[in-house]
Amino acid sequence: MALSAPPPAASQEDSSKGLRTGALGLLSSVVIGVASTAPGYSLAATLGFVAVGVGLQSPVVMLLAFVPMLLIAIAYRELNAVDPDCGTSFKWLARAFSPRQGWFNGWVQILADVVVMANLAQIAGEYGFLLFGADGLAASTFWSTVAGVAWIAVMTWVCYIGIEVSARSQVVLLAVELVTLLIFSVTALVKVYADNGLSTSVKPALSWFNPFEIPSFSAFSAAILLAVFIYWGWDTAVSCNEESADKTRTPGRAAILSTVLLLVTYVLITVAAQAYAGVGQEGLGLGNPDNADDVFAVLGNSVLGSTGGKILVLAVLSSAAASTQTTILPAARTSLSMAAYRAFPARFGDIHPRYQTPGFSTLVMGGVSILFYVALTLVSTDVLADSIASLGLFIAFYLGMTGFACAWQLRHELRRSARDLWVKGILPVLGGVMLLAAFVKTAYDDIKPDTGETSFHGVGGVFLLGVASALLGVVLMLVYERRAPAFFRGETLEPLVPAARDGSATAPLAGAARPVVPEEKVL
Repeated sequence: MALSAPPPAASQEDSSKGLRTGALGLLSSVVIGVASTAPGYSLAATLGFVAVGVGLQSPVVMLLAFVPMLLIAIAYRELNAVDPDCGTSFKWLARAFSPRQGWFNGWVQILADVVVMANLAQIAGEYGFLLFGADGLAASTFWSTVAGVAWIAVMTWVCYIGIEVSARSQVVLLAVELVTLLIFSVTALVKVYADNGLSTSVKPALSWFNPFEIPSFSAFSAAILLAVFIYWGWDTAVSCNEESADKTRTPGRAAILSTVLLLVTYVLITVAAQAYAGVGQEGLGLGNPDNADDVFAVLGNSVLGSTGGKILVLAVLSSAAASTQTTILPAARTSLSMAAYRAFPARFGDIHPRYQTPGFSTLVMGGVSILFYVALTLVSTDVLADSIASLGLFIAFYLGMTGFACAWQLRHELRRSARDLWVKGILPVLGGVMLLAAFVKTAYDDIKPDTGETSFHGVGGVFLLGVASALLGVVLMLVYERRAPAFFRGETLEPLVPAARDGSATAPLAGAARPVVPEEKVL
């Protein structure tokens, strides 16, 4: 039986919402942050499309996409230092701008997690069969869907039974993934320099890092948004802040360390794969549209041989499995936080008495992800592909808005020192501008009917899915506002005292309301 309300005060074992504190150290948080991005899967599914658009400039795209993500990671660190809440940008935007803006950002966060789960499950299902040589089953939509649903169910259970179990399993999965990707990169580069690679191989050059050689701004913005997607996930480390040993410092440090580790990983693998295969539009070239949806499936056997190719399949499989698990974590904790502040039905605030996890939210997020995945697969694999393509819009929006929220929420501290001006104001705003500019440009391009796999009355399916999802969120918000108006009037959010000039941290006002799930079920 789950508890309907958290304890009245925090203890050494429990956060204010009832979560287990002290379960994650810096290393565990970094592992969760990196694993959430699914480096192996993300590169397999994205690198080819980036190369199709920008050719040999793929490495510089990976480098430039890191910049806004680092700036937003800094914003997360600064906001978490003064308000470590597992709802992250939901809570921060509600306080900085308005409860409605916070609610909508929370919706977009959850939506992005549910949508990406569908693709992660599909990859996990297909690669599970490929690992054992069952190519026929991997090519079957039915059987790969069955396997994908099983993956979601298993990972949901792992998240349900405890954050420590989740963290330990992540260490194993991530180790397999990163070691294999390193072996792939080193082997590919050795073959290139030994002149025993492909006839299309090309040795790395500094010109690959020149952004001015990208053919057009449209190609640049589209590639940047694709690359932003593969960096997305580090914020899971911050979503688990209330379960960290030092919740005001560890999650923020883990977020920044995660993005730096991802930068090194992505640039190294991009350079190695591009050097080995080239960017030609035929054969194994990364610019071949036929290879774009899974470059490792094409390059694995060529670089590592048949046995090594199987190991690379295992790396992508472990990547998808790890990210499936870590995607459930932030979705469940965002909905938990929304329930704690009466922005969501109270049942989502239930904490399992033994495991001290958001039990009900975890099961619901896993179940909704399964339903969404199966529904889109039944409709069309093309619609599923377009739903994944719309992810970049969701990610750019909610992370970009968090950058602005940081500067506005901490605006009273910007004059305190040059450091505060930069890390709490200028850099977060710059990151937000970059991401929202990419959001606007890509949304404009996605209106065109030929930008995705589907279209309706001359409008691109990717754009329509994004708009439909946003409108659904607005409708749900207005409905819930009528049923539970207290949150939307700002009555359940405790205010913060502006930071003192002596540098002391911002803190809740004395006697301010704590996050409490109401005893009655609103819905």
